[in-house]
Amino acid sequence: MTKSTRTGRPPVHLISTEADNLTNLALGVAETMPQVSELLLREIARATIHGPAHIPSDIVTMHSTVQFRDEASGAERTVRLVYPAEADISAGRISILTPVGAGLLGLREGHSIKWPDREGRERRLTILKVIQPDRGL
Repeated sequence: MTKSTRTGRPPVHLISTEADNLTNLALGVAETMPQVSELLLREIARATIHGPAHIPSDIVTMHSTVQFRDEASGAERTVRLVYPAEADISAGRISILTPVGAGLLGLREGHSIKWPDREGRERRLTILKVIQPDRGL
């Protein structure tokens, strides 16, 4: 079910403007949040870049609502992936500058990724459903 590349991770797809914004964001927090910055920059570097009108609808993008499962615990969560200023975990909005947020970005429904949590333990996250925001296209 999960497609892998030679890195053992599924393909990543990003919207061109989001890739630029996220690169700047990751570089800006490199000293204060080195782990997340490095993880995010690696994912951006290996991503296939799409114009906003051409990103597949089942890809996790910024402001997508995503349902995923943590395979270690079996717990399912539904969150909206947002920029740091919009984050509010109690409202289900997680920052792209969290390990989980960076790991979900660019994945497709049905794909899984082994990804480190805040403590550095690898966990398998599986994307169950993606709901795109209204982009006004």
